[in-house]
Amino acid sequence: MTDQNKVNQELVLKALSKVQEPELHKDLVSLNMIRDLEVDQGKVRFTIMLTTPACPLKTQIESEARAAVTALEGVSEVEIKLDANVPNDGRARGLLQLPIRNAVAVASGKGGVGKSTVAVNMAVVLAQSGARVGLLDADIYGPNIPTMMGVDHLPGATAEKLIPAESFGVKMMSIGFMVKPDQPLIWRGPMLHSAIRQFLTDVEWGELDYLIIDLPPGTGDAALSLAQSLPLSGGIIVTLPQQVSLEDARRGLEMFRQLDIEIFGVVENMSYLELPDGTRMDIFGSGGGQTLADDAGVPFIGAIPMDPAVRQGGDSGVPVVISNPDSPVSQALRSISEKVAAQISVAAVQGSNFIPINLVG
Repeated sequence: MTDQNKVNQELVLKALSKVQEPELHKDLVSLNMIRDLEVDQGKVRFTIMLTTPACPLKTQIESEARAAVTALEGVSEVEIKLDANVPNDGRARGLLQLPIRNAVAVASGKGGVGKSTVAVNMAVVLAQSGARVGLLDADIYGPNIPTMMGVDHLPGATAEKLIPAESFGVKMMSIGFMVKPDQPLIWRGPMLHSAIRQFLTDVEWGELDYLIIDLPPGTGDAALSLAQSLPLSGGIIVTLPQQVSLEDARRGLEMFRQLDIEIFGVVENMSYLELPDGTRMDIFGSGGGQTLADDAGVPFIGAIPMDPAVRQGGDSGVPVVISNPDSPVSQALRSISEKVAAQISVAAVQGSNFIPINLVG
């Protein structure tokens, strides 16, 4: 083999320039996702820098990159490392001096649909993937996050800020840490607005890839206060399949639109109950989440089955993706979390040209 036919960095990059990032629809080279490329006597090593450690298609990306380089004449070995650098959504948070790359609100039109369950498990899944994650309980009147994450107090404070609690790799803050469990909060809008702002400015969050925000049910002051205080990357709507829940969820969806917040998609919780014989019982009806998403022109990002382990995990302070990681409900929550992470990356990379993509399948 002549020197001209030997594999080199230029040939490797040329091969990788034909490998597309499936969600961004651009090649890995032009997206600057190829790092630390080394070619040594037929051995090729490089890192693929993903836009999220929770990328749902990372196996496909790695496989296609490996195949493209292996096909080059003279390549004897290909070593690929996967890493991630979560892009910033570009929204200015300078007034609050928050080093938060992306902030996502989880909302529902009504209570009891599992919104907090989705927020908690999403935060844990993203943290498990290696991302730096915060979880803000903005449900001032019904703070459930401390119980669901198994923490009942804050670790302390610095001279200037509160130190957030941490569990399962997730930093978190809730009014539940500040009041007695049976103490009701009878607050008007201005007090609520002040509390949410303080949760953002007076807590030592540190640098975060994702801040997941559990909004209270409905379309009231909390969502408005949050939108005014913190530019959001986008929002997620959680609903049940039944008609009443869908009507309320539609109001939550329209709330996001009126506040000019991108809608990453709709999640249908308690979608069905799987019986011992393998059949499915539609306790609350079926297909409502998909219909809502289709009517609103937003992605449907997944259906979560009913499972007593979800309730048990919430009560015991161990989220179901930790306590029963291989169960169908955990697999659904993990898939949804990865799809949302992909949506966040697409929105951040494309900026104002964001186009929702349906990642179900």
